[in-house]
Amino acid sequence: MFELKSSYSFFIIILSSWWTEVQMGPPDPILGVTEAFKRDTNPKKMNLGVGAYRDDQGKPFVLNCVRKAEAQIAAKKLDKEYLPIGGLAEFSKACAQLALGPDNAVLKSGRVSTLKQTILKGSLLIIKLLDARFHNVSQDVYLPKPSWGNHTPIFRDAGMQLKAYSYYDPKTCGFDFKGALDDISKIPEKSVIVLHACAHNPTGVDPRPEQWKEMAALIKKRNLLVFFDMAYQGFASGDIDRDAWAVRYFIEQGHNVLLSQSFAKNMGLYGCIYWIKNTVKMREMLVSNLKKEGSTHNWQHVTDQIGMFCFTGLKPEQVERLIKEFSIYMTKDGRISVAGVTSANVGYLAHAIHAVTK
Repeated sequence: MFELKSSYSFFIIILSSWWTEVQMGPPDPILGVTEAFKRDTNPKKMNLGVGAYRDDQGKPFVLNCVRKAEAQIAAKKLDKEYLPIGGLAEFSKACAQLALGPDNAVLKSGRVSTLKQTILKGSLLIIKLLDARFHNVSQDVYLPKPSWGNHTPIFRDAGMQLKAYSYYDPKTCGFDFKGALDDISKIPEKSVIVLHACAHNPTGVDPRPEQWKEMAALIKKRNLLVFFDMAYQGFASGDIDRDAWAVRYFIEQGHNVLLSQSFAKNMGLYGCIYWIKNTVKMREMLVSNLKKEGSTHNWQHVTDQIGMFCFTGLKPEQVERLIKEFSIYMTKDGRISVAGVTSANVGYLAHAIHAVTK
């Protein structure tokens, strides 16, 4: 693997306490969807673009534990002094334990370094410096196709050369495993490869454990540096350990790993506990209602995909019809935020989707 200029190998966890929707280049398509939604006067309108959590009445939801934590922090009347440059040590230690498990060998051996950043871009800039100093990697970074929209401008502005590898198969609305392996096998050595730890954004499509294992072996053979983006640990499946399995497996197999954690969602800032329970029900209800409408399409991918988002398989022209004829707003690629679906509007959504796909 990579030759480090220190006496021992290690991996870095870069912690992002929250992620910003940075505005670099073209306007954010999600914000455009939201603005159009706000202007719409249709009482049945739906906003399925924004990745924010709602209760079953479509209202913002905040966990009681978050409210209590806010109250406890306010009651302590803490000062506003600077933290150390690396962040709060106790917090960073807890983050590493959450990601890797408290009994992980690399934690016990002290081969973990953590840094806390307030935004992902800060994390990436630090990663770039670490790459240059310790790993001598190339400036090429390979993103899954597609990937989180802001990965592109952030990596680009960090001075990286953007490449892509196959990930999502629009024909099956699932994981293009063969395409991913074929592309990864051709990635030049010492390049950076970006992997989503769980609940891939935006597709909701994750590799199975046995697929992760094959990918890990190939990535190690190709001598690539792994960058894991983990923003959804704990609510992709509801199990913290299960959602961190891929990261832990790569480390177990001897990979040096860069890991970016964020907690905007899994810490409950977006009300994720309710959402875990609600999204499974909404996916099933949507498919059930599509069948009631008489749809003959195979919608299994809706229930197979996990996480906040669902790639519906809708074409851009079908999305345009949903917006114009039904006031149902989403991005042009047919991605919907399942959090915007409720028991009150799921029937209307199914009716509209059937109307534009039959």
